[in-house]
Amino acid sequence: MYYVCPLCKTENKIEADFQITEYICRSCSNLIDIQKNTSTKVVKKPVENVVLEVGQKGIIDNTEYTVTGIIIRKYGTSIFWREYYLKDTKGKDAFLSESDGHWVLLHTIDKMDVKRKSWNSLILEYGAVSFRKYETTECHIHAAAGFFEERLDFGISTYKEYVNGIYMVSEEKSKTSVQYFSGKHISKYKVKKAFGISNLPNYSGIGIVQPFYVNVKHTINIMAVSALLISLIQLYVVGTRTNKSVFEQEINFVDVRNKEMVSKSFDLSGGSAPLKVEVYSNVDNSWANVGLGLVNEKTNEIVFASKDIEEYHGYEDGENWSEGRRDESFNFCGVAPGKYHFIISAEKQETPKVMPPSYYATQDGSLTLSRDNNGTINVTNNNTMETTAFGDSKMIKEDTTSSLGQFVHQTLGKADIDSLLNTNLAAGATTPELTDNKSVKIKAEWLPVSFRNFVFILLFIIAFVAAVWFGRKSFERSKWFNSSNSPYTYS
Repeated sequence: MYYVCPLCKTENKIEADFQITEYICRSCSNLIDIQKNTSTKVVKKPVENVVLEVGQKGIIDNTEYTVTGIIIRKYGTSIFWREYYLKDTKGKDAFLSESDGHWVLLHTIDKMDVKRKSWNSLILEYGAVSFRKYETTECHIHAAAGFFEERLDFGISTYKEYVNGIYMVSEEKSKTSVQYFSGKHISKYKVKKAFGISNLPNYSGIGIVQPFYVNVKHTINIMAVSALLISLIQLYVVGTRTNKSVFEQEINFVDVRNKEMVSKSFDLSGGSAPLKVEVYSNVDNSWANVGLGLVNEKTNEIVFASKDIEEYHGYEDGENWSEGRRDESFNFCGVAPGKYHFIISAEKQETPKVMPPSYYATQDGSLTLSRDNNGTINVTNNNTMETTAFGDSKMIKEDTTSSLGQFVHQTLGKADIDSLLNTNLAAGATTPELTDNKSVKIKAEWLPVSFRNFVFILLFIIAFVAAVWFGRKSFERSKWFNSSNSPYTYS
């Protein structure tokens, strides 16, 4: 249907079937009384953050609505909110209210369904649900456009808003009537999709029925079920898995000198778990080292590890002391199931090479030669008690200038000094050597699934649920901060 403005002759159309009492001309903004076909006043056009147009259609929750009117209400000197009047295809009313980017979809309700103890009671009941009073606001119509069933009241109206989570009951009281509305938060993205809007007002603050960012009840239920499933899986894995020896071998150091050894393959089946490696070597005041590369034969991924084995002991200041041990262990963490083998390298502390101590004296006792463990030869002229240390026998032969060198040549002539010393080893002398250590033993054992990751996951779930819970509490406190009837206390 359409109406021609009696003042500017502009045609005003609306695709809706309801009884119109008055409308505002889209051209001259005059409020036209349908019955008298005259203007009652000029109304300001709604332009501040208005995103819908009169006659625009949209679908919300599978119901098609047509925008029939737009009203901007003003509170105080600078606070505005927008109300969009909607009609569905059956002629039923609905309203979209937007304030600071927060949207509420409202429907009219029978005031007889609203229960409360007194007019000023903080608690109101509707549909067996209790709502707490948020605020009382006095406002008036600042701007308007569209078609209206009832006459617009440009006087002061009083709004009382009662809130429970994302739901609300709104009471609108004017000089002539009292109306009640039941409302629910609606996402701005849902409004955008419903009406095909390109831009929407930005969020500012927290809306009085704005939901928390996640559904706390659903989140707790999901986390509880997840924790239960994880616990059952962990219990099954632990109950069905035992320590399994997968590799054991004694490696001779001579077999891996300057090279690596590839072990036989072994299979690991089940969930990921640590692979414990134990190594043993008969070290005695010495050290040994074992290097292992764990090779996944399917992916060729290699994880390397190295371990030193050291054991030392002695006697000092009247006390025996010792440090280190002959066996060590380490873990390859989180080893996944599959087929593996080791790349093995090993080395030990070698026995130092020393010259055996020896001694030689001439028959007349005039010359003495002695060699210590380091190979140094001490030459002594017993007649003059002159002693000189030479690094080896070659240096003695080359010394023909010193008096001691000349005396050695005169006394020994061309005799081989090394032969003389070797055939006359010092009585009771022994060659120092390390304890015989020929091999290292390696044993690998696949342990049951670690509880560490299980505990970390449970702690994360608990921390996440706690964060969500306290986050919601903080969110609700912030939501009620501007209310004079807040259930919370603020310092």
